[in-house]
Amino acid sequence: MNAPARRLTVDYGPEEAAMQAYLGAGEKRAYELGNRGPIRFTSDGRLDPAILDAYWRCGFYIFEGVLKADELADIEADLKSILDRLPSEKGSPVDAKGRPALSADCQAPNLLWSKPLGDPFGGTKLANGRHPARMFEPQAAPGAPKEIVYLILGSLQFSDAHLRLYGHPHLLAVAAAINGPDFTPFNEAIFVKEPGLGASVAWHRDGVTHWDHPEWDQGTHGFNFMAQLYGCTPANGVWVIPGSHKLNKVDIKGMMEAAGSDRLPDAVPIVCQPGDVAITNRQAVHGSFANTSKDWRVTLNFGFHRRKSVLDVRGGGIHAKPTVYDATHIRERSKMLGYAIDARRQRFPHETPFAYQPHVRSGERYSWDAAAKASIKDYNLLDISI
Repeated sequence: MNAPARRLTVDYGPEEAAMQAYLGAGEKRAYELGNRGPIRFTSDGRLDPAILDAYWRCGFYIFEGVLKADELADIEADLKSILDRLPSEKGSPVDAKGRPALSADCQAPNLLWSKPLGDPFGGTKLANGRHPARMFEPQAAPGAPKEIVYLILGSLQFSDAHLRLYGHPHLLAVAAAINGPDFTPFNEAIFVKEPGLGASVAWHRDGVTHWDHPEWDQGTHGFNFMAQLYGCTPANGVWVIPGSHKLNKVDIKGMMEAAGSDRLPDAVPIVCQPGDVAITNRQAVHGSFANTSKDWRVTLNFGFHRRKSVLDVRGGGIHAKPTVYDATHIRERSKMLGYAIDARRQRFPHETPFAYQPHVRSGERYSWDAAAKASIKDYNLLDISI
């Protein structure tokens, strides 16, 4: 894989030595957790219980070698097309070549911007205030752009390769093992952490609706898959506090104050090779640092919920307009799974397609074609966010 051209990288200034020590110690602890390996199934098709045990113990797991070279090449080609079509600057309806920019004709705000190496959410009331404290913001190198796109939402409409990944039979089998055979969609996105520019994501926990629910447990707010195009390192990847998904209440701001910095001592990095796919519990405390390293990170995110966590529940309003997710809403949003499964079947005919049980029971059939592609514009207005 050939990552896009790299920009001049920077460091943490007087904090650089402490940061490098933190990265190294965290990576060592991460490899001691015993929560990585290939996706494995038992002889009767169930997800290996050892994988489930490690996931529920740690709150995340790294599936190694899920995506092969041909699929990574497809994803990379779509990525380069997407980057080429980004607005020339924030608010511009055209790209650098004067063409209509990506998402310019969409209703949803699909492109999230930040100053280089910035923290756009930390210490603000954005996203219901779930990022309570700001991360350290290194100084970008001279000549850096004023703002950069670091997150692309609703990405299945912009990338057929991401749509096909969404229909991966082994990953969907993992989703069924964790959230039940009637699991529901959440949202999809592409994180872009460019060397010397990529923004941080302040420490936070996902989910805003069910913390006080009488049946709350360690899996109530679902999970995210994070597929890695170029891999990820301690310097540019997501960090997680193992086991924190089991805690109902945490004081993230207090944790940072006790640490004296944004380097939380109990956190470990998710370290991956190209083609690895991490799964992370949305209730775990997690975040990522500004990317001062020389390496790109491009992560294709897609998450799922338990049906009982979302049915007839009023959404949290972070990823889409707040609404009550009735059975009709869930059915409409789940069409993307039908399209993804068929799109993957066409590209990888040697695989056995996943059978999504709600579609099997209803007899719904989906075909990925030009009409279907036209129909999914702004599909993410139906995202299911709790």
